[in-house]
Amino acid sequence: MICTLCPRNCGAERTAEHGSGFCGMPAGLRVARAMLHQWEEPPISGTNGAGTVFFSGCTLRCCFCQNFSVSRNTVGSEISEKRLSELFRELEDKGAHNINLVNPTHYIPQILNALERYRPKLPIVYNS
Repeated sequence: MICTLCPRNCGAERTAEHGSGFCGMPAGLRVARAMLHQWEEPPISGTNGAGTVFFSGCTLRCCFCQNFSVSRNTVGSEISEKRLSELFRELEDKGAHNINLVNPTHYIPQILNALERYRPKLPIVYNS
């Protein structure tokens, strides 16, 4: 795929095996971690935690990034859209206050497909 998903519009070739451009990610969906995250801002994490999905790669490249190992490296595993929808349900079942998508921009098509499979009854936070 020729990627134009983020505002950088780099036109990178993202294949199943290789990624280039600012995010550095291949075309597949890669997640570093999904968890109840207690350490976001209090309005996001609430008392039980945000249902956070940390996506691998990032288009921002902020010099002060606290998630450098996830955003700049290839940490994480490739998962299916079906598995992502299952993660949304699991986080909701654990009592998450929301589904907190961290660095989601370069995976928007897959996220939307996962939300079609299962739409949590929680707010979705677009965290970039």
